[in-house]
Amino acid sequence: MADKEEQRTKKTKNSPSCLGYPVSIFFIVVNEFCERFSYYGMKAVLVLYFKYFIGWDNDLSTTIYHTFVALCYLTPILGAIIADSWLGKFKTIVYLSIVYTIGQVIMAISAIHDITDTNRDGTPDNMTFHTAMSMLGLMLIALGTGGIKPCVAAFGGDQFEEHQEKQRSTFFSIFYLSINAGSLLSTLITPILRAQECGIYSKQSCFPLAFGVPAALMVVALIVFIAGHSMYIMESPKGNILLRVMKCIGFAIKNRFNHRSQQHPKREHWMDWAEEKYDKLLIAQVKMVLKVLFLYIPLPMFWALFDQQGSRWTLQATTMDGNFIVNPILIVIMVPIMDSAVYPLIKKCHINFTPLRRMTVGMLLAALAFVAAALLQIQIDQTMPNFPSSSQIQVKFLNLENTSVPVEVEGQEPFAVPGFDVSSNNDTSNLNTIQDIEPNGIHMAWQVIQYFLMTCGEVVFSVTGLDFSYAQAPSNMKSVLQAGWLLTVAVGNIIVLIVAEAGSLPDQWAEYVLFASLLVAVSIIFAVMAYFYTYMDPMEIEAKFMDLEPEEKKRKELGMTTKDNLAYVNNETSNNTDDKQTKI
Repeated sequence: MADKEEQRTKKTKNSPSCLGYPVSIFFIVVNEFCERFSYYGMKAVLVLYFKYFIGWDNDLSTTIYHTFVALCYLTPILGAIIADSWLGKFKTIVYLSIVYTIGQVIMAISAIHDITDTNRDGTPDNMTFHTAMSMLGLMLIALGTGGIKPCVAAFGGDQFEEHQEKQRSTFFSIFYLSINAGSLLSTLITPILRAQECGIYSKQSCFPLAFGVPAALMVVALIVFIAGHSMYIMESPKGNILLRVMKCIGFAIKNRFNHRSQQHPKREHWMDWAEEKYDKLLIAQVKMVLKVLFLYIPLPMFWALFDQQGSRWTLQATTMDGNFIVNPILIVIMVPIMDSAVYPLIKKCHINFTPLRRMTVGMLLAALAFVAAALLQIQIDQTMPNFPSSSQIQVKFLNLENTSVPVEVEGQEPFAVPGFDVSSNNDTSNLNTIQDIEPNGIHMAWQVIQYFLMTCGEVVFSVTGLDFSYAQAPSNMKSVLQAGWLLTVAVGNIIVLIVAEAGSLPDQWAEYVLFASLLVAVSIIFAVMAYFYTYMDPMEIEAKFMDLEPEEKKRKELGMTTKDNLAYVNNETSNNTDDKQTKI
């Protein structure tokens, strides 16, 4: 252990620094910026790709979108296990980034319509190929982005020594800023790239470019990260604490089940049944983690609403007029406003705005955002024409002056309109253009209201939740609670899948109201749970058990010595008795 610390210190001294910070962190920050640009850029046009390129309807597009997001937040557990118990953080980031990059390239290739457009009519002839390629790409991206998610920030923290707490804190602020900057720029740029027209035989919306640029940024992210290899402090895997926690919980449950009869006395906490195998410090840490994880149970409902910004709200925007991007800009603005103005003002008013109360307010703000979305959807529906359903007869015709044309009725052969002469006259110079459907007059800027409410909810809920989770987590289990937090995002997207597939609401605004109502109900439950929650000081609890640990070890050693002494005495007594019996 001492040799390892000595090697770490030696490497730190030899590592170049700039303004008191290790130069290595700049490679990590640039890597994170490029990776987040790649992820959010691809994600910004994903649901539009499903709808307009693949040809799926809104419900199926929403389902596949949220399935992808859920996978992105399930794979961090796998990444944490690989990094901590097998490859280490650096190799895990490199290997999974390669998988990530391949996935982005495959997505860009899947969007090239000319690959299967053999008759050159602008429509792919083998949509199965494009669908299969895009699904393969998304699976690789989910594995890559999720796998590196718990590793990059922790790897950046590893570059600092214990006496560099201030620099480490500043690094995490810069790291978070790089995430938001990458998200902001990509969400602005990628839709513009998609709006371009490209193609070899026919010009279409340029999804290959919209996916290709994020793929190129992922290549840059990988190259930049590897370039800093010689400057990094890389610690070898120490064993996965998440696996230890799961084993400890599993043993406690098994041991409790084996001693379920009345003759065995009850213990203060069910985790105390693990004392036969695990030390009290680990058990106390697991208790703290479980206490916070219990509070996580209602949280997925918030993410169920939040992540619909990229699906339902994006589809809502396609039915409106204008081109307006809101959320990334609001995030960058609202975070400093909340920290420097709103929270201090609340504190001056002597309001005890605890972290859990903040999170409750954030959930209610998200519910209000969906109420605003529902009201806007009602206005949009009033301006939309009533198109016939697929079961109704649809008549399509052109009105040409002095010219008759065939009329197509769905399910029947084309026929001529009576009173018109169908001839070979193809002159359309006298074509009269009639606009039957007016453009939607509701501007996209009206979405600012719902985005503002959702962004305020995100800042109050998400940022506070991360701080709360970190503060309430034991020193060696920050990653466990981080994995638990990310898991709530995955479950939230699964909730959207269930509602989108099982829901039979005829109107979109009704679905928005349903989600808002569910979140209000969950917020009330969470508020009650928060009321009974007692805040902990993990360091104080750990110190208490660490002080008791040497005494526990001494007691065990003393017990073992006593048993050995008793065995020795019994053995000697037995030998003496045998001697006496022999003499007799």
